[in-house]
Amino acid sequence: MESDISTQLQSQVRAALESGTPLRIQGGGSKHFYGNRVTGEALDISGHRGIISYEPTELVLTARAGTPLKVIEHALNQQGQMLPFEPPHFGPDATLGGTIATGLSGPRRPYTGAVRDYVLGLKLLTGHGEIVAFGGQVMKNVAGYDVSRLATGSLGMLGIILEVSLKVLPRPERETTITMPLSSSEAIEKLNQLRLLHTPLSAACCYQDTLWLRLSGTPRSVQSACARIGGDIRDEGESFWHDLREHTLPFFNSKQPLWRVSLAPNEPPAKLQGEVLIDWAGAQRWISTGAPADIPRAYANRRNGHATLFRNPESTTELRFHPLPDNLLALHKNLKQAFDPSNLINPGVMYPTL
Repeated sequence: MESDISTQLQSQVRAALESGTPLRIQGGGSKHFYGNRVTGEALDISGHRGIISYEPTELVLTARAGTPLKVIEHALNQQGQMLPFEPPHFGPDATLGGTIATGLSGPRRPYTGAVRDYVLGLKLLTGHGEIVAFGGQVMKNVAGYDVSRLATGSLGMLGIILEVSLKVLPRPERETTITMPLSSSEAIEKLNQLRLLHTPLSAACCYQDTLWLRLSGTPRSVQSACARIGGDIRDEGESFWHDLREHTLPFFNSKQPLWRVSLAPNEPPAKLQGEVLIDWAGAQRWISTGAPADIPRAYANRRNGHATLFRNPESTTELRFHPLPDNLLALHKNLKQAFDPSNLINPGVMYPTL
């Protein structure tokens, strides 16, 4: 049985389909900067909210897309559980739908997995004006599971996310943050060594020539790892990881364009103009630089990575995502055609032709 609000949203999509009016999905607005600028009539999903079901013993939660992320995290915290991918909010009004649509993960991502790894199923309002469901509420139900993953991180390109079922995890018994003074090159070398030790790392970042490490697990495993690794225990660890996740560290206050470059974690630091912050144990490099777009993209290409213009305060027209080769762009077009043949929903949000 569909809710009144989802039925209203469906009616809006059908009316827009008849009139040929493009639609711009609008939720809490906390991530409106991410992706290419979209023009069109606003389709507000923020009122479509509420946790539909939550089974702590089954580690499964289902909620509507407009549900505030803080409401979901509060409910999980009450049961000693969490969203394993540690999603950024980027504002007080962040919603579940925006979290899934952007597919953004926080510092814990290399160790527990990405957003799409925990999406069990979802309900989607397509550009045909139809409400369709994919996946289920348990991991063993894999019917349509790939479509749920395709919609994750698609920025609404395939349709409006209405409901999401997620797998959640228990919170670690203990978390401890340690630091050690290391340059970027030394930090990457140290992290490569730590991978061989099977330590209970849950975050690793090099910032201002300091390597920050978070260890999560049982008290015994965390204590043992601290003894093996060394370094200084930092009481302000929780606030540091929060500020890294939410981009409130001083590094992110720059007026320069901010690039996110994804690489193999053992790649040496970039020799580029600007400042660099290394996250995800080396797999994610934040680069604040005024260099032309082809510079960070060429750097990523040479290392089989990709570069995203994450924020650019001075421009709303520049291509944000790494250019796709022709064969991958064709796949994207085929998917868009299948779910939104009229290019009605969030047109151009990822690439101008989609």
